[in-house]
Amino acid sequence: MSPSLSPPILYSFRRCPYAMRARLAISASGIQVELREILLRDKAPEFMASFPKGTVPVLVTRSRVIEESFDIMQWALAQSDPEHWLDMPSVGFDWIASCDGPFKQALDHTKYAVRYPDLDPLHERSKASEFLKNLDIQIAGSEWMFGPDCKLADIALLPFIRQFANIDKTWFDKQPWPNLQCWLARFLASEHFASIMVKYDKWAAGDTALTFPN
Repeated sequence: MSPSLSPPILYSFRRCPYAMRARLAISASGIQVELREILLRDKAPEFMASFPKGTVPVLVTRSRVIEESFDIMQWALAQSDPEHWLDMPSVGFDWIASCDGPFKQALDHTKYAVRYPDLDPLHERSKASEFLKNLDIQIAGSEWMFGPDCKLADIALLPFIRQFANIDKTWFDKQPWPNLQCWLARFLASEHFASIMVKYDKWAAGDTALTFPN
């Protein structure tokens, strides 16, 4: 393939929820990218030289570099959205903002409590739980957040709900959030989730290009 026809490059990390939602949108769009798996504990020097911030995902297209996961999602779906994920109520964007802001902050304070010795992890978990209680109400009576079909907000939130649930799955499963728990289980059993969780070797300069989705 000539350089002018080279696909966009996606730097990703399999278990990062930000990278997960970027891969989900790219996979759903049908756009093919070159996937470069980055290990956060052992980042390729070529990646760090190009992106000193050292965070994933990063998408490099022919015309721009996109370093925010939600921007990557919108980039992919703006080009191709066969499942109509962008067709959602505007309040969906409010849910995404709340997830990426207060909920993610409380999630981190709970999951990585040792990094925040001045904070009470149980109090932080309680703050995250308020978001999840409201989300359970939002999902009530439907398979997804806004009805019978998955939308952008579902896919943007679910990797983080999965991350929170896995902090203490026994505790999570005991909470009075049946709609939320079924919603998460439905996602984890989906082909979309399975397709993005394939394990790949760490990328190194000179490796044969890996096409995603494949």
